[in-house]
Amino acid sequence: MTKPLRIGIAGLGTVGRGVVKILHKNKNLLRKRARRPIEVIAVSAKNKAKNRGISLESYNWENDPRVLACREDIDVFVELIGGHEGIAIEATKAAINSGKDVITANKAMLAHHGHELALQAESKGSAIRFEAAVAGGIPVVKCLTEGLAGNNVDRIIGVMNGTCNYILTRMESSGLSFEDIFAEAADLGYLEADPNLDVGGIDAGHKLSILASIAFGSQVNFGSVELEGINQISVEDIRQAADMGFRIKLLGIAKMTSRGLEQRMSPCLVPAESPLGQLEGGTNMIILEGDQVGQIILRGQGAGESPTSSAVLADIIDLAREIRPPIFGQPAKELTLFPPAKSESQTPFYLRLQLLDQPGALSKVAAILGKSDVSIDRMRQYGHDDETAPLVILTHKTTRESVDSAVSALPETRVLKGNPVALRIENV
Repeated sequence: MTKPLRIGIAGLGTVGRGVVKILHKNKNLLRKRARRPIEVIAVSAKNKAKNRGISLESYNWENDPRVLACREDIDVFVELIGGHEGIAIEATKAAINSGKDVITANKAMLAHHGHELALQAESKGSAIRFEAAVAGGIPVVKCLTEGLAGNNVDRIIGVMNGTCNYILTRMESSGLSFEDIFAEAADLGYLEADPNLDVGGIDAGHKLSILASIAFGSQVNFGSVELEGINQISVEDIRQAADMGFRIKLLGIAKMTSRGLEQRMSPCLVPAESPLGQLEGGTNMIILEGDQVGQIILRGQGAGESPTSSAVLADIIDLAREIRPPIFGQPAKELTLFPPAKSESQTPFYLRLQLLDQPGALSKVAAILGKSDVSIDRMRQYGHDDETAPLVILTHKTTRESVDSAVSALPETRVLKGNPVALRIENV
């Protein structure tokens, strides 16, 4: 009989429970596809007595994930604890030092320590698989490391946080404020324990840095990702963007330039009729552009029990089949630490201003824009009250540097109420 693949699971939250459920439900199917049995030997979580809606009676229990990671009777340590410090990384390092392969859904740990862990695993002959760490059920890691291995990747662009996409699309459909939909998302359990990981762009930035490492042969460098969240987006921005044929998305973009690796996560306007513009609810979409295949579009559920557990199972089956590609697409010792590069590409921008209703206000704004080499393409005024005249400007193509220069100088005109909002318009 073929030797079974023996696994230990640390973390029995949403994803951990889902993995156990799939292993029970699809046991025979998984054995056929893996060409060997898959057996859970032991598990670990904070509270053994908690009712998780699954049977754990046939598994050994370890209170300490680090002990689980070092058990001699497991081949693969499945880390589903989360967090980039503390017990998760300690247990992961212990597993690698014990010669175990590791499967993880922990994007934060990989974004902060991925290169270090990859070097450690290489030295021990261990594998680290992490399909579930990026975009839930979308097999984007496998697509980059295997399906597009013959391509030079030109660009990665996509929506990588379903919670933010849910908030933005719900604001549009309901007409409610960011604060109202944020509270709704919290009630539905869509937000991380620290909500800023979602709405601040940090969660999506973790994912972008991991994909950029695979795509461009770089050391994972989350610290160089330019981050901007969706907190400042108002329902007025969403309505006015729609009126001009756009939708607002939290967009991650990574590409290699002559100056270094550009990685940015920020809210942008995209054409409403584009694939990204049509993306609704908690769905993710990642677009990969290769020199041989052109544009590949991957769309699917980016979070949740079943999609993320499905990705964990895909990694388990690959290890059962002895499929062990380099962790980030090529040996970790050959990955380069590229300098971070800010975008110098010229694109149109969306500017929203609350203009005080006084003579000469518009001319002062136009003068500042002109001094900063920002040219106006279209301009619309929405609504009007006794004090302010909301103004939206779409610029001709310009640089982020020029727009930032204009935005920083506009308050000097003393004709604005509040801070201007400036969003890049991406042609996707």
